[in-house]
Order: sequence, then C-alpha cells, then structure tokens
Amino acid sequence: MHTMIIKKVVIIFLLGLTISCSQQNHQNTSANPANEDKVPVKVVIVTMFEIGADEGDEIGEFQLWKERRELNKKFEFPQSHHDLFYNSETQTLGMVTGIGTANSAAAIMALGLDPRFDLSRAYWLVAGIAGIDPEDASIGSVVWSSFLVDGDLGYELDAREIPDDWRTGYFHFDTSTPFETPRPKISGEGRAYCCHKEVFVANPSLRDWAYEKTQDLKLFDEESLWDTRNLYSEHPNARKAPEVLKGGHIAAMTFWHGKLKNKWANELVSYWTDGATDFVTSAMEETGTFQSLTYLDRIDKVDIDRALVLRGGSNFTMQPPNLSAAENLMKESEGYAGLEVSLENIYLAGSVVLDELIANWDTYETQIPSMKKIKTE
Repeated sequence: MHTMIIKKVVIIFLLGLTISCSQQNHQNTSANPANEDKVPVKVVIVTMFEIGADEGDEIGEFQLWKERRELNKKFEFPQSHHDLFYNSETQTLGMVTGIGTANSAAAIMALGLDPRFDLSRAYWLVAGIAGIDPEDASIGSVVWSSFLVDGDLGYELDAREIPDDWRTGYFHFDTSTPFETPRPKISGEGRAYCCHKEVFVANPSLRDWAYEKTQDLKLFDEESLWDTRNLYSEHPNARKAPEVLKGGHIAAMTFWHGKLKNKWANELVSYWTDGATDFVTSAMEETGTFQSLTYLDRIDKVDIDRALVLRGGSNFTMQPPNLSAAENLMKESEGYAGLEVSLENIYLAGSVVLDELIANWDTYETQIPSMKKIKTE
C-alpha cells in the first residue's frame, strides 16, 4: 500500500513537470517565431579588404562605407575574417570577406547561416576594386557586372611546354585544347557531373536598373592619374576620364597581368558567355561569393536575384607600350595608381543605388527593380 502511494505521487509529480515544461516551451516558441527578434537587413555591403583600421587612416574598400553610412553597431563575427557593422536606422550591414574566392565563399556562407540576421529580403552589393582592361575604360571608372566568369577552373600547362598551335596553356575541363568548340555545357545545365561552375549570372535586369540610375554621374578624378593614362597611347578608352560602364568580370585567385593574359581574359569571357559580354574587370572573389549565395538561395536564406556587383578600376590589367608586363606589374605593386579615386567612385555610384532601395523600401522589399525571369545558360 505504501509503495503504491509513493508510485502515484511520483507519477503525479512527473506529469506536472511535463505539463509545466510543455507550457514553458510553448511560451518560448510563441515569443520567437522564425524571423522575430532577428536583426532586419535591407542591404548588405560586401567588401573584400581594409587597410589598417576601419576608420581614420588610409582607405581600403570598407572604410568609406563604414564612416559615411554610419555603420556603428558592431557584431562580433569570429567565424570569418572581420567583424560586422550595422546601421539600425537604415538596416544596412557591412562586411569584409577577406581576399580571394575561398575567403569570400566562407564569409558569405557564414553570414547567410548566422541566426542573428534576417537576410531573406536583403539586397547585396559587392563593392570593390579591380583591374580594368585599357581596351574598354580608364582607371577610376566603375563597372556594373552581370556575367561573372571563373578564371581558375581548368587544366594548365606551362607555356614553355604547350603545342606550337596553342595560344595558351590554360584549357577547360571536358576539353582537350584551349577554347575548344563546341564549348562544354555550363555546370548544372545537363552536364553529367556537378562539381564546378564556370559562370555565374548576377540578375541582368537589376544590373541594368542600377546602371541606368548611375550612368550619368560625374565621377571623381585626380590630375595625377593622367600620367598613367597617357602611357596607353594605343588605347583611346584608357585615356578618358572615369565613367560608369557595364561589362563582364573574371574572378581568379591568381593576380595575373600583361598583354597576353589580357587577351586570354577577353577570350575566356567571350567563350563562356557566347559573346554576350566583353571582359572589362578582373578581381578575385565573385565566384566564391556567388557560389555561397547560390547555395543559400536554395534554402531560402537569401534571394540571389537581389545581388549586384560593382567594381572600380584601380589599375590596368596590362602594360603600356613602353613597359614590359613584369615592369608594369612591379610598378603597380608599389601602389595602385587609381586606388583612391576608384574607391570614391564605387562609393558614389553604389550609394545612389542603396539610397534608392532604402528610401523606397515599401516597394523594393517585395518588388525587385526591373525584375524579369532570369535564364542562365
């Protein structure tokens, strides 16, 4: 009898504890639905490097955004290269990914999976410097890009060992010679295996909208840059004042330079885009950034159709007639001639677009500007 009473008491206690825990869990769940209590983000500014401190010294890609957009609220971000900074009023988040596709892919993925932020309606602006083709534009110019071509994936032979009839030692997976035709299908479009992606396409209609908003801007310039521009006597576009353009982009981990590599870059972009765009800028991160955005889009963490790429020409991708490729590269390595001007112009053009998005958020939260159905190859 005594044993039965004890058992009943224990059962009643356990039932009470279960009900209490259930009620508490229900209350906690009700107070924290999917995106409630998360930090709302309208815009993510993606930069790749900073020089020294984030404020008050020589400017890198992040500093102007942090200072002028008042990104003052710090979020520690030890799982990546650099802490995050936020403006609560404009709901703008700024990040520094680190240089190269590996860093950019890791940083974007880390942010996309960070439970503190609601990025589901955020626009993304990749804003950084680049090498620029003197065939197309001058240093200080800024370029909105849609086609983002990978300059790493493939096979490569030392140029001293290539067949006599090859133009380059670099050729692509699923081919046996450089720029073989017909070209292979782009990964994900009927290829038998899946593991590499040669081209990403940033929403062309959004890119065109951003270009239309900024194409007539009067950009910053410096008199000293004309000394560099005027060396390019065979390239009329290199001897122009800075302007806003549209054009193709290459991302590659190797900082390449020179007339022959510049020719390769033009052929590569034309090859993978079927001539839809021209090579204009070269940097190191976009394919990593967009690979992560692609995966995050699949699980509804982000909307990849809201991503923009804006690069500013800090240096030319090839040498002028009076210098060798090696001489010019070493000269540029001492400091990019167009660094500060390109950073100012990236900020100027990018801010026009961000201001429009934020000021008209009631529209752009649900309606992407000039949005059309995107078809990639």
